[in-house]
Amino acid sequence: MPRPEILFALFADLSRLKGIGPRYAKLIEKAAGPKIIDLCWHLPTSVVDRRFSPPIASAPEGRIATITVTVLEHRPGGNRRAPYRVVVEDESAEMDLVYFHVKGDWVEKLLPVGQKRVISGKIERYRDRAQMPHPEHVVVEAEGPSIMTVEPVYPTTEGLPQKTLRRGIEQSLAGLPKLTEWIEPTLMGREMWPAWDEAMRTVHNPALPADIQPDHPARIRLAYDELLSNQLALSLVRARMKRAKGRSLKGDGALRKKVLDALPFKPTGAQLTALAEIEGDMAADTRMLRLLQGDVGSGKTLVALIAMLNAVECGAQAVLMAPTEILARQHFASIEPIARAAGLRVEILTGRDKGKARQEARLRIAEGAAQIAVGTHALFQDGVEFRDLALVIVDEQHRFGVHQRMSLSEKGAGVDTLVMTAYGDLDVSKLDEKPPGRKPIKTNFLSIEHLDRVIDRVAVNLDEGAKIYWVCPLVEESEQSDLMAAEERAATLQRRFGERVAVVHGRMKAAAKDAVMHAFKDGSVDLLVATTVIEVGVDVPAATVMIIEHAERFGLSQLHQLRGRVGRGDRESACLLLYGNPISETGRARLKVMRDTEDGFLIAEEDLRLRGAGEVLGTKQSGLPAFRLVDPEEHVHLLSTARDDARLLLDKDPELEGQRGQAARTLLYLFERDGAVRYLRGA
Repeated sequence: MPRPEILFALFADLSRLKGIGPRYAKLIEKAAGPKIIDLCWHLPTSVVDRRFSPPIASAPEGRIATITVTVLEHRPGGNRRAPYRVVVEDESAEMDLVYFHVKGDWVEKLLPVGQKRVISGKIERYRDRAQMPHPEHVVVEAEGPSIMTVEPVYPTTEGLPQKTLRRGIEQSLAGLPKLTEWIEPTLMGREMWPAWDEAMRTVHNPALPADIQPDHPARIRLAYDELLSNQLALSLVRARMKRAKGRSLKGDGALRKKVLDALPFKPTGAQLTALAEIEGDMAADTRMLRLLQGDVGSGKTLVALIAMLNAVECGAQAVLMAPTEILARQHFASIEPIARAAGLRVEILTGRDKGKARQEARLRIAEGAAQIAVGTHALFQDGVEFRDLALVIVDEQHRFGVHQRMSLSEKGAGVDTLVMTAYGDLDVSKLDEKPPGRKPIKTNFLSIEHLDRVIDRVAVNLDEGAKIYWVCPLVEESEQSDLMAAEERAATLQRRFGERVAVVHGRMKAAAKDAVMHAFKDGSVDLLVATTVIEVGVDVPAATVMIIEHAERFGLSQLHQLRGRVGRGDRESACLLLYGNPISETGRARLKVMRDTEDGFLIAEEDLRLRGAGEVLGTKQSGLPAFRLVDPEEHVHLLSTARDDARLLLDKDPELEGQRGQAARTLLYLFERDGAVRYLRGA
């Protein structure tokens, strides 16, 4: 099914706009995009209120004012650098209109002596006399009401005037079609949302400054449209994958029993429930596409291993992919000894592996001698082949593009996929219990002004045998930032604690990082100064103290991940959040949330509310689409409604053939989700 004809005009090139030549068309494309619809999506970020109309005598400096004046005289500058002044007056006083680098005849036509004009611009004062440099509007008196409005201000690019950009947007809005409503009627009525075209016109032609705010019903409606199109597209992709031929993986349980019996602890109830759901999916002859959503320290790696053993019991292979080398090697270190004890070979493949060792690893994977492979993006590159790949597990999946996830699953037939992070196109298994023996982590926050006290307390902890993380946001001091660099902080601490202090950060070579981490885990290093390279995948059970410097600069989820590096053993652990002054209300609210709860799911919700949903909604992640109309902080509450509505619509009308279904197809085309429409029969 091609794009509906009713949308053709919206997807025309900018060259269709009248009065905007090729030069401005290129600049508009740079600012907004190449098509008419891109101008519709290009929302104003602020407004200029031109309704204020004071007498000249009382016009306040710095305010935008719209005033009816009579032109008295022109005073051209004596040279090219001198300003051209036009003296005007109203009943209360005179004022100068000031122009630089203009032709006198143009100004004379614009402002004829003896005529009345309505002018609008910013008031300034020069030697106690009012002046208005380069008025933004000069119109005849009859047109005065047309400029006494709330004028939208758009993001622009160098060389593109607001007037030109607005002219293009006005033409785009003039051609808006009337579209059949795709939002469920009850929801529309309850929320009192306007129709799509009315909402578009409201946000671009605000009657009040509030009309462009994210909490205005028109803005909320447009954000919901975008989220609904996104969720419909994800649901259609997922439905297609579900329909795609899979393979039934139902092992005899021998390897799984062997491993579980050898463990020094029993899996939690949540782990057993998740495994039952995963094994149920794997046994079906459709492809599994499931999310394993687990908080820090909830035992996702064990669940992943057991799922992989199910595939291996069937004579197939499994792979675990991580976004960073440090995380991949951490997974390998956790999995390999257990698998080896069960008689299996685990191979690791990362970008760091070169030459003969890499060739041999690839050969063992291709021949099937390695039943399990662990690695980074190196796993899905050309040249890496599998004898019989049946299960792909992707950790921290949001750091990979969807095409990367798919390219790995295409290295086998009917491959099942399990991902270990939040994403909207998956069935969900939750791990909401911590393994037995884990103790709560005492968390508190303190101003960095008390640094000397903190270092004294560190000395006490070190004397008691503790291992301590100290996290800094930057690697080296920069002129743009006042944050203490990891290397400088390490130098400060080394002066007091000597060789017991080491530093690790992302710019170090992998071998050097590994050596430092090994020394911290099992050797002479007791105080590790680090950047967020230790956020995921670092497992040092003896570490019991986490200090995070400038904690107010981190997102809540990141703070929670970092805190999760301690409390992994049976000893009591603590996390201290150091904040810089002054601290914002939002920053303080984040730290209070960290102090008051260890519930990762609650923290994720608060993170969205306080910091914004960019990372979850996709504006900051390669694997997810960027949003044009969704404001991360204001509109995240709409996501679950859009997801439920999309599922409900597709349950009732899987091929989107009914009246609302056809409207939903138009919605998908409107937001350029054409690929998802192709998954419908007859499309």
